[in-house]
Formats: sequence, C-alpha cells, structure tokens
Amino acid sequence: MRVGTATVAAAAAVLAAPQVYARASARGRLHPANSTLLRPAGAALVLGARVWPDGRPSRFLRERVEVAASLYHRGLVPLLVMTGAAHNREGLDETAAMWRTALALGVPAEAITLDGAGHDTRASALGALDLGLTDAIVCSQEFHLPRAMWLCRSVGLDAQGAHAPVLVRRHTAIGYARELPATWKAALEIGRDAGLRRERGCGRAPR
Repeated sequence: MRVGTATVAAAAAVLAAPQVYARASARGRLHPANSTLLRPAGAALVLGARVWPDGRPSRFLRERVEVAASLYHRGLVPLLVMTGAAHNREGLDETAAMWRTALALGVPAEAITLDGAGHDTRASALGALDLGLTDAIVCSQEFHLPRAMWLCRSVGLDAQGAHAPVLVRRHTAIGYARELPATWKAALEIGRDAGLRRERGCGRAPR
C-alpha cells in the first residue's frame, strides 16, 4: 500500500511539474484585467476559443475580448490582435466573432487586427511576432494564461497576462484540469524548439 501511494504521489508530481513551472514563471506578470499592476504593451493578444454555430462567441471567448477591450479603453494597449482559427473544426471563424464582439464593446475597427492562422497558442505567438510585436498582454482565462505566457516567451514575445474574474463553474474546473496535460504538451514543444534552435544556431522559434 505504501509503495502504491508513493507511486501515485510521484506520478502526480511529474504530471504537475510543467504547470508548477509555468505558474512560477508567470508570477508577478499575470493579473486580473482591472489590475493596476499591468504595464502598457504593444498589443492585447486575444486567444481564440469556441464559437457557436450561429456565430456568437462562447462565454470564454467573449470574456477574452471583454478583457482586451477594457485594456484598450484604459490606454494600456493601442491594438487588439484577434488570433484564432479562421476555419476551425466546425468550419466557423473565431476571429470574425471576436471582431464583432470588440466593435460592440466600443473598440474602433482601426485598432483591431485579425490573425486567422492562430490554430493554437504557439501559432498565435508566432503570428504576433510576424506583425512586428515584441511584447503583448495575453488575454485568456486564468487557468490558460500560465501556459500561454510560457509559450509566448519561448518564441521571443515578452508577455503579460490579463484575465476576467474567475467564476466557480464546471467548465472552469474542467479548464484547470485540462491544463495539466496541455502544459506537458507545451513543455515538450518548447524543449523541441530549443533543441532545433541550438542545431540551427538561430534565436527564433522554428515554424
């Protein structure tokens, strides 16, 4: 029994290790959207999420756009980069839903840029670099931000994180649980990219 318990504990520690690192490295840079600790940045990087068949953003996606809009209206960012899949698994355009939501929240069209190639967080970070950004405030749910910020930093984008209030709901709990394997996947991607950079002798993450 003791051996079994120790094995389970060791496995849990291994599973949690990347998430623990991601959270530790985000310390002091991840804040609620209304925090006075957020610093001005080149843009708000708004990460895509589910869109309903009628084109409406899901609650998580709407929250991300609301966070970005609040940063714009506070003068912390001059630009909102809406990054997501222009043609997701359901054939829907995440960035179009984000665009409409931001306009409804009073963000002018000229302050919004769409990146329809952001099919995952790493691709979104690389897309921000292609736009000439060197720093950004990443807008997502609190559970997602430690991993997202780590991925952004790994490709050379200086990242802060801003999130909406954390609501105690089933989907939020599921989100926190899913981050454990998702952060392991990110850690493997980051390690792979670092190895490729060493082989190629370049500083930028490979495509």
